[in-house]
Amino acid sequence: MNKIKKQINIQKTQSLVLPLFIIIVMINFAGCCVYSFTGASVPKYLKTISIPPALDRSSSGEPGLSDIFTNKLTQKFIDDNTLRVANKSTADATIDCVITSLTDMPVVVAAGENVTSRRITISVQVTYRDLVKKKTIYEKSFSNYGDYPSGGSLSLRRNAIETAIDHITDDILLETVSGW
Repeated sequence: MNKIKKQINIQKTQSLVLPLFIIIVMINFAGCCVYSFTGASVPKYLKTISIPPALDRSSSGEPGLSDIFTNKLTQKFIDDNTLRVANKSTADATIDCVITSLTDMPVVVAAGENVTSRRITISVQVTYRDLVKKKTIYEKSFSNYGDYPSGGSLSLRRNAIETAIDHITDDILLETVSGW
């Protein structure tokens, strides 16, 4: 009789273990799967950011590079809407950018040493400052590229520059609003 009671108790215990295990696993996964892309990692007191014109110290002679970069970065912040773009005198934070280099190099060489594709690589030094607490949040270099066919028109080269800038400004925005 005791042996039968023990077996019944073991079966009851086993029938409770599986549902409890499932509940515990569900609770653990529910807690870790919550993620927000709304810039929740930006401190609540930072509401605005200033984006002064980028300095072009690349010595590339590329016309309008600073303006294209600054306009693209500003538009990314406007579209993201985590931090509202404002004048430096009223902003809670500022992001200063210096374009340090622009290179144009062959990237794909076909038989007979014929260059078939070229790569524009742009590097930017960025300093992000909290003006409320008067501290530097990060100083970081960002670099990215865009490719275009060798012998292509100036507009294809310009598209490669804009592609590189688009990728860099995405990286800067992501680091700024979620890199805390």
